[in-house]
Amino acid sequence: MTLETSFERRSLPLENPFTIARGTQTHAENVIVRVVDDAGMTGFGGAAPSPHYGETAATVEAVLPELLAVVEAVDDPHAFEAIERRLRSRISGNPAARCAVSIAIHDLAAKRLGVPLYRLWGLDPSQTPNTSFTIGLDETDVVRQKTAAAVESGYEILKLKLGTDREEELIEAVREEAPEARIRVDANEAWTPRETIDNSRMLEEYGVEFIEQPVPAENPDGLRFAYQRSALPIAADESCVTLEDIPQIADRADIVNLKLMKCGGLYEAQRMIHAARAHGLEVMLGCMIESNASIAAACHLGPLLDYADLDGSLLLKEDDYEGVSLPEGRIDLAGLDRSGTGAIGR
Repeated sequence: MTLETSFERRSLPLENPFTIARGTQTHAENVIVRVVDDAGMTGFGGAAPSPHYGETAATVEAVLPELLAVVEAVDDPHAFEAIERRLRSRISGNPAARCAVSIAIHDLAAKRLGVPLYRLWGLDPSQTPNTSFTIGLDETDVVRQKTAAAVESGYEILKLKLGTDREEELIEAVREEAPEARIRVDANEAWTPRETIDNSRMLEEYGVEFIEQPVPAENPDGLRFAYQRSALPIAADESCVTLEDIPQIADRADIVNLKLMKCGGLYEAQRMIHAARAHGLEVMLGCMIESNASIAAACHLGPLLDYADLDGSLLLKEDDYEGVSLPEGRIDLAGLDRSGTGAIGR
């Protein structure tokens, strides 16, 4: 077998400007990887780098030639563990770049066997949770409008970005527009431990499910303090990046929010899921704002999760790829009629 590899950068416009406590985004810079076997079958993977973790589209492009050389040298898309181990040894950082390669080889391997990726892993598609749909920070009237639109579109689980001086005003607006929805909030490290405790009591009154990353990752003692006193469960995102972080946050959170772009690949994500379970943690899989070239792959991990936040492609105005169908937030793995991850060019 001879594998050929390539990649290209894509700037994808968002449907609406997307704001969190750290800033506003209007485009998502993704890099798409292709791995082609000698029969012409192609595996797709996407990188959605985050400057918060030290990556940009430019750094992804800079390291991909070296990473793809590993794939060509191994020359077997089924050798997941060997390839991801070699990728980590070659480039220890740049997890989004490594992730794009990981997704592409998994996609190709499943396509060569003629099965969806979840079947390759032996997972039950009926056990996949629905994804939440995110409402970004904005003026209260705009948040209200976006919530009403999400409810009209059938989304039953909403995630509200917080991190302002209008927290109760915003959650009240969302709850009024979505009285039956399950609501989660994400402060993106914007609160102090004491603010977390106070806000948790307020948010509990609005029926919020849990709070994601309220305290900066650089303050692990503060996160533990808030976790021990919060009226709501705490999910760790920025505090949980790699496998080694799992034991460190086991006494600071109830839930881990894993992301493929943080951990570096599908094989590594499964290791983190099992480690989280071993430490008594619930598991959510989140995302950046991503093309279906990567979101589709994340969907196949659904049966291993308690919660899903895989709406990255739903926030795009345009996407070059179709993926797993997400009607009203339902991750429809069972209805997938394509092999591999399900990512296909439009």
